[in-house]
Amino acid sequence: MQQQGKLGKIIFNNPENGYTVAVFDTEAGAIRIAGSFAEPKTGAKYRLEGRFTIHPKYGEQFSVSSYEEMMPEGADAILEFLSAGNIRGIGPKMARQIVDVFGDDTLKVIEETPEKLLMISGIGAKTLSRISESFGESREFANTAIELRELGIEMNEAVRVYKIYGKESVRIVRENPYVLAEDIRGINFNRADAIAAKLGMEPESSVRIESAIRYMLRSWAASGSTLMPEDYLIEKTAGFLDVMMDNVRDSLKDMVFAGELEEDNVNDTAVIYLYGYYHAEQRVAHDLMKLRNADPKPVPMQSGNFLDAVGVTSDYSDDGLMLSVEQKRAILECLANNITIITGGPGTGKTTIINTLVRLFDFAGLSVALAAPTGRAAKRMEEASGRPAMTIHRMLEYVWSEEEDTLNFGRNEENPLEEDVIIVDEASMIDLMLMDGLLNAIKEGTRLIFTGDADQLPPVGAGNVLRDMIASECIPVIRLKEIFRQADGSGIVTNSHLINSGEYPEQQSGNDFYMISKTGETSVSDTIRELVGGRIEAGFDFVHSADDIQILTPTKRGMLGAPSLNAMLQEVINPPAEDKAELKVGNVTFREGDKVMQLRNNYGAEWRTDYITAAGEGVFNGDMGTVESIDADDKTMTVRMDDRIIDYAGDMLEEIDLAYAITVHKSQGSEFPVVVIPVLNFPPMLMTRNLLYTAVTRGKKLVIIVGDPARVRSMIDNNRADGRYTGLKWRLIALDADPFGRRL
Repeated sequence: MQQQGKLGKIIFNNPENGYTVAVFDTEAGAIRIAGSFAEPKTGAKYRLEGRFTIHPKYGEQFSVSSYEEMMPEGADAILEFLSAGNIRGIGPKMARQIVDVFGDDTLKVIEETPEKLLMISGIGAKTLSRISESFGESREFANTAIELRELGIEMNEAVRVYKIYGKESVRIVRENPYVLAEDIRGINFNRADAIAAKLGMEPESSVRIESAIRYMLRSWAASGSTLMPEDYLIEKTAGFLDVMMDNVRDSLKDMVFAGELEEDNVNDTAVIYLYGYYHAEQRVAHDLMKLRNADPKPVPMQSGNFLDAVGVTSDYSDDGLMLSVEQKRAILECLANNITIITGGPGTGKTTIINTLVRLFDFAGLSVALAAPTGRAAKRMEEASGRPAMTIHRMLEYVWSEEEDTLNFGRNEENPLEEDVIIVDEASMIDLMLMDGLLNAIKEGTRLIFTGDADQLPPVGAGNVLRDMIASECIPVIRLKEIFRQADGSGIVTNSHLINSGEYPEQQSGNDFYMISKTGETSVSDTIRELVGGRIEAGFDFVHSADDIQILTPTKRGMLGAPSLNAMLQEVINPPAEDKAELKVGNVTFREGDKVMQLRNNYGAEWRTDYITAAGEGVFNGDMGTVESIDADDKTMTVRMDDRIIDYAGDMLEEIDLAYAITVHKSQGSEFPVVVIPVLNFPPMLMTRNLLYTAVTRGKKLVIIVGDPARVRSMIDNNRADGRYTGLKWRLIALDADPFGRRL
């Protein structure tokens, strides 16, 4: 369907993706339109393609699939168009002067003989350049969008393509459509491959094969691998493309020769890296060994009387709890070494060690920084220690460059962290790139102490840093195994250790661990509905509302996947109401009062507090909050995450999801008063011991497993390690054997 008219009031426009809501004046009257525009112009005439749809709140509106800008005709229409500020360099006064001179030919002059504008008072060479550039961009995008659509690229995608490639968009896409999969959000390899086929690109083309190799490596990196065995990469890529393996091998050699990829040998296996991961892994290995081998800065006290020195008896810590032999050894190792790893499960006293170390270093006059990978983990660290703690990103003073689309740290080798001691908790969550940034900011003589649980799930990002450091046996490690008496009566603690050691938990243990036997998806879902809908709140004093309950599911798919559970739980916890605004984004309907989670790191997202208009930037994967308000007209949503207030609009709306139920992977670094875990016949890769262990250890006061006991037992029996390919362990071993630091 086609609509023709003039663009009126612009209600909302997101400059990132061009999404626009506006009033559109037609001969039949004003209508509401919504769609993507490269640069919507009030007063401009458009020919729109699309269809009428019904908005749940605002009623009928025209959904724009494509458009063509029509140049205004006649002096009056041209004056109105130019006066609206649609051409950079021309305001209302300048528009009147230009139209008075050129009349109906004004736009023809601007397009074909712009130098004539120099006769207008106030227009010099610089202003003329701005006018020509602005007018040219407008006409250019219209032509570009038409050509891109012929290739199968829709208008909203065309806007994104044009914002990156500009006037070269069509040429670049025709020469190599696979760049779309690498540069344009929302266009994956298969879409790019279809466009390439439409353009007649040969299946065995080196351009296609090289793009697929990059795609495979990035996909594996997204799953945690920093490298891939060369033969496996060739085999998988050839199968994915249905091409000869020799052709893939030839393209791979060309990419290595050109320096786009790195080839190496790890543990006697030929491997391939993306450039960034190769050099990050090299730097991390060298920096760790350099830190380990440096002479430790002496602590100005004798190790034998360190407990007395901070007002603690030789048998008890400052909170009156007995220090185990393991804990005492851990503290001594931290005093003796520049780098130490302390790992152990729940209830083994990691927090007591941290608190005792902080008091000890304070007494010795050494400055201490506390940090963790996530905001929630840092907050828990701060609450437990009574000392300020922050995320590693914040400690490193991260800076997001929007122009370069890169993350930089203000703290680095030239401007290192000043503290004498840095203690990092939840170290199992640190990925390779974050560790690279951290070590780059550690100055010589600094003590670096990692605490965490190596048996939990590995980090979301690429790498398996904590496990690789421990497995290398090159760095001092203290393993805490003794459960302290204050945690000994906890069913959560007891059963988490049983699960971790391959033993089965009891159906009920203590007053904080329960298993409810159910064998079907519907019965498990219905039971979760009952538990969240009031059953838990009625049975336990510490549960004040459904907000205290977190569902942790192993999967995203099926009735017990996070999306399905969220839809069900939203109706239970936060049902529709006349006074609650809603906003539909994709398949998800957000409602004021909803519990939500950030899905990816957005370093440039602005946030504020109740007291400061603009307080900072950055919202991170796993941050959770509540929807405070929704403006469905402007398609915006305001979310409160602890003391931060963030406005979501445009593409940012795709970065957030409901969080009544989240995956176990997304829960890392967090603790919740109550955790409910559905367990049935999920995909084998998810039915693992460390996934169940991680889920159980997220519960602070109550854990309830709902599902098939046989499936719980099969998860515990499956101690399959995470299938990540990383090289840090082997690099550390090689450097330990070769003090001159020759690479593998």
